Amino acid sequence: MAGFDKPTSFPHFNKCDETTPEFTRDYKASISDGGPARGFSTIMPSFSGVLTSSQMDEVIVYLRSLCKEKGWPLGELNVPRALVTEKAFPESETVLTTTVNAKGAPAVSNELDYERVLGKYDQLELALPFGWVHKDTGGMTGGLGDIVIGDKHVLLSRLDANPDGPLYDSTGSILSVQAEVVLATGDQRRGLGAGEPSLGFFAAYDRLLPGQVFIQLQPGIDIPRHTEYGPRSAYLRTAFGKSFAGEGDLGRLWSPMLEIIGNRDLTPGTKTDWDVIPEFQVTLNRRQHIRAAAGYRLPINDTAGRPKQVIAYFIWDWFDGGLFEGW
Repeated sequence: MAGFDKPTSFPHFNKCDETTPEFTRDYKASISDGGPARGFSTIMPSFSGVLTSSQMDEVIVYLRSLCKEKGWPLGELNVPRALVTEKAFPESETVLTTTVNAKGAPAVSNELDYERVLGKYDQLELALPFGWVHKDTGGMTGGLGDIVIGDKHVLLSRLDANPDGPLYDSTGSILSVQAEVVLATGDQRRGLGAGEPSLGFFAAYDRLLPGQVFIQLQPGIDIPRHTEYGPRSAYLRTAFGKSFAGEGDLGRLWSPMLEIIGNRDLTPGTKTDWDVIPEFQVTLNRRQHIRAAAGYRLPINDTAGRPKQVIAYFIWDWFDGGLFEGW
């Protein structure tokens, strides 16, 4: 028998933290077209001429059963990330988001997010904002904004297979809550921070529908330490979308979305500001752990002083491999 060196991507199917975040679609692509289909080792052959589609599904169900610890959210509930609306699924990834004012005073804001799963229910999040804003005297000034530290906790998750479609076309829902502390690390005088520490709380609910359609909902509240620096505020964010895949539903994933964002200061007589963001996300490499998204934020009401913005992000899901792996 010919021997081979075990690749670094060799899975441990009995380790729930390694297998439950994976998509059934990715498992099936590797079984059907071999390891290279998702940028993994060439020692995994293609079984497309050996197993039928339903037999591949049975293999995946068995592999899933090797995780004996219940309660881990399954990867199908990990819907595509929207540009503004937070999702409920906990992940280990790094995200760089850039926002540029398309009209009005020039400004570029960036946020580098580091997210790490802590067990089956929690995720640590560290957000590092930085950017450049227009000065009244002319030119631009830049620097660090207000750093955010948060913890996301999954309250419930449920996934049901679609009996009338492929195994990976499932329905289900996931609900999480997050508490976060906003540190006053920015410079309010230069427009790079609030000038005051605050607390934030939100809930995130994601619903997965047949046909890879998804809905996301995120209500939240921000509470500054002292209201003289700014009022308490609330927001409601929602995103709707659908994913499309090529190559027999196992190829590159495209996810057009529409977000509707509402923000309101919790003081008497204020109105809610509403924005809409048409956008799309696309997977960039074969392993699909490198993704990008872009969209355009349009104020719907109270447009004076609220610029239109171009928003884009780049995601590296480092749990699934290195930045230059899987291409």
